[in-house]
Amino acid sequence: MSTPKKLITAAALALPVALLLAGCAGTGADATSGSADEQKTVRIGVVNSGDPYWETFTEAAADEGIDVELVNFTEYTQPNPALSAGELDLNQFQHVIYLATYNVNSDDDLQPIGSTAIYPLGLYSSQYDSVKDIPAGATVAVPNDESNQARGLLVLQSAGLIELEDGGSPFSTVADVLPDSKVKVEALDASFTATSLPDVAAAIVNNDFLEDAGLTAEDAIAQDDPSDPAAIPYINIFAAKAEDADNPTYLKLVDIYQNTQKVLDGVIEASGGTAVLVKTPVDDLVASLNDVEDDIRAGS
Repeated sequence: MSTPKKLITAAALALPVALLLAGCAGTGADATSGSADEQKTVRIGVVNSGDPYWETFTEAAADEGIDVELVNFTEYTQPNPALSAGELDLNQFQHVIYLATYNVNSDDDLQPIGSTAIYPLGLYSSQYDSVKDIPAGATVAVPNDESNQARGLLVLQSAGLIELEDGGSPFSTVADVLPDSKVKVEALDASFTATSLPDVAAAIVNNDFLEDAGLTAEDAIAQDDPSDPAAIPYINIFAAKAEDADNPTYLKLVDIYQNTQKVLDGVIEASGGTAVLVKTPVDDLVASLNDVEDDIRAGS
């Protein structure tokens, strides 16, 4: 028997701090104390709780005796502080790089406890059917935001269109493109890379803008390889407080997510077919997190 999904919106978390903490005492404490058998309710922060697969997930968890409460947020900046404050038990919305950046900037130590999916970033063109057809000296556009710019540049490098200083990193910028690269690179607002296609040889287009541009993931002429170790920082994860990283109930929820076919089918459907499901070992996720955090500290 499954129980109905419970949903708490981010607005509920905007209560005065004293009231908020008092309200968490009933659920948060139960979810993080006692044995695995006693632990019944887990609060998970997400960004798109309306995606149907979350209901499938909560029903599958209920079948295993775990009551999941989804806390829906409208901004990516909110779930990590809520997790740190004990308003959540887990969150699932971010990739490793995002978590690393949060941890360093907030002097925090949230940890990945399981992988979900990676969403490959693609290179698109309205003029060329293949990367090899792009002529030398042509201009290629990439998003100008820090995370996607670096990732887009790594896609161009793997496609043989550019070379990056020191081989590139999750923090590379257009300034790191070596002058003897095959193409020139222009950084544009992410919402404009798709509309720039008539004017450039090719462009890195975020998945969020594909549909409006009349594109599908299958139209990409290149994309990053989810099996490449360099892609690990872009894997989406379940995150927990460090002291809860081995919590058996939380790990069971990761297992339910990764091994319930209806959930996995729903994730792919919600992504428009772009999601690539992964089961990356947690040790690899943690190692990647530590490496990225070290890189951020070294550059600050």
